[in-house]
This record gives sequence, structure tokens and C-alpha cells, in this order.
Amino acid sequence: MSWKNDQVTKKETEKIIDLAKKALGVEGDFVEFGCYKGDTSLLLADVLRGSGKRLWVYDSFEGLPEKSVFDESVLGQDFRSGELFVTKREVKERFLRAGLPVPMIKKAWFSDLTASDLPEKIAFAFLDGDFYESIKDSLKLVEQEMAEGGFLIVHDYTNNALPGVRKAVDEWGMNGRKFAVILL
Repeated sequence: MSWKNDQVTKKETEKIIDLAKKALGVEGDFVEFGCYKGDTSLLLADVLRGSGKRLWVYDSFEGLPEKSVFDESVLGQDFRSGELFVTKREVKERFLRAGLPVPMIKKAWFSDLTASDLPEKIAFAFLDGDFYESIKDSLKLVEQEMAEGGFLIVHDYTNNALPGVRKAVDEWGMNGRKFAVILL
């Protein structure tokens, strides 16, 4: 499948695909928190094709939530509540057009999800929540389900327009994890 993603750079996408392929050898399914139009989801589904593993996708499908004080940035003025809105139906239709299996799609704010909404084991997690609370909530959810040797990727950690992502990850801490944490 060719690269196409308007929220993740080509270099980041190549890294995600490489780690996703490595995660095929790890026990568990793949999860994505914050799918927007499903560009990264489609690439992950293509990697998973024929593997027996499933893709689980979580999004509010209401656009971005309200910012917290940790998310304020002169550079991030474009990131407003309701932006990046897409419907669950649009994402499902993209999978059907691509001839890929439709993932488990859960429409919810990350703060409303519980462990019962996730697969029992996670080999690969891609967190793209953009804001402090979204990243904090998704980290809390996936960390207990991550398989040993798995890969957890947090997008926008290095994006100065979204400072809440870095703050949430730094508060969470990365030491002593049984899985790899990759910050993009």
C-alpha cells in the first residue's frame, strides 16, 4: 500500500510501518487512539493482512476536544475544539474501498473507555490524541495491556504546537517498561 497521510509525515509513517511489522511477532492485537480519517489505520490494516491479528481503532468522531491549560501554544492556534471532525461511517467506507477488513471501531472520548473496551493483549499501540488529557487517558488505558516486547508509539511528542503531548508522556514516565516506547 502506498504512503498517504496528511497528519503524519512520510518519515514517521515509514517508522510506524517498520515497527508494526516487527510487532507481528509479538503476542496481541494492534490499537490506534485517534484515527481522524483513518490514514494510519489503513496502513496498519495492510500490515496486519493475513496475520490473524486485529486492529482496534478509537476516536471521538466529534473532532478535537477542548484544550487544557497544558495544550495552549502560540504555535497551536489552529488546533481548536471540533477541528479534525470525521464520521465513523467515512472511516469504515475507506476500509471497504481499500478492500481491507474493517477494524473494531469504538466511538468514544478516551476518558470514557475502560479496559473492557481494549483487546486482552496489545502488541502495537499508536497514540495520536493531540492533547494532554487524551494522551494521558490513552497511556493509562494501554499500559496494562501492552505485551512484553510490544511497541507503543506516541505521536506529536516533538510537535511544539501540541505541548500537552510531551507533558502527559513526561509525567507518565517511560522507565521500567516491558515494551518499547517510541516518541514521534
